[in-house]
Amino acid sequence: MTFVFPAPERPAMPVAGSTAFFPVRRVYCVGRNYAAHAREMGGDPTREPPFFFTKPADALQPVPAGILAEHPYPPMTQSYHHEVEMVVALAHGGRDVAVEEALSLVFGYGVGLDMTRRDLQDEAKAMRRPWTLAKGGDFSGPVGPIHPVSQVGHPERGEIALEIDGSVRQKADLSEMIWSVPEQIAYLSRYFELFPGDVIFTGTPEGVGAVARGETMTARVATLGEIRLTVV
Repeated sequence: MTFVFPAPERPAMPVAGSTAFFPVRRVYCVGRNYAAHAREMGGDPTREPPFFFTKPADALQPVPAGILAEHPYPPMTQSYHHEVEMVVALAHGGRDVAVEEALSLVFGYGVGLDMTRRDLQDEAKAMRRPWTLAKGGDFSGPVGPIHPVSQVGHPERGEIALEIDGSVRQKADLSEMIWSVPEQIAYLSRYFELFPGDVIFTGTPEGVGAVARGETMTARVATLGEIRLTVV
């Protein structure tokens, strides 16, 4: 196959305990998947089915373990928000996957951030427009190393938290998800054929808020370690 210019490199995330990388195909994100956060954002967790949006694969920012990474503050926003999430990386795909079989698709898990231009999202909501400008910005998906299932199993409970300069802003338990990881995978597979390399951001707890230049974010998920980024 001949390209008219050199093809861009495929986005990839490091694999914990290995020199290998996880190649990224597509990035799905579930919205309002913790009850308190759903209420925080004006939703009703007792009635709403899951909904998803996407990020460009090259919006991910790989963050190596043990490194204080720099995260650029994006243009065209005055309200840039943090949302800590557990990230699921798929090694297998399929259509109409049963909930009982969904975890067999998973390669591993990592710590991620769904960084959001909140002012642009609020404007898009008010005008009933897509969220692309709010959610799909460059570097808007920092992700730490992917921990294989063979090492960490399938995390179902444990702390998920975010600190800014040592002050806790978000804190919850993975067991508080409204829609579990296998339910998210099964639901998505009804609308899309899933493939190896697909990534799912599984939702954020309450406490989302603005971050400013010069502040350091520390995001962590039980058994998956933490990532640290200074906003520049």
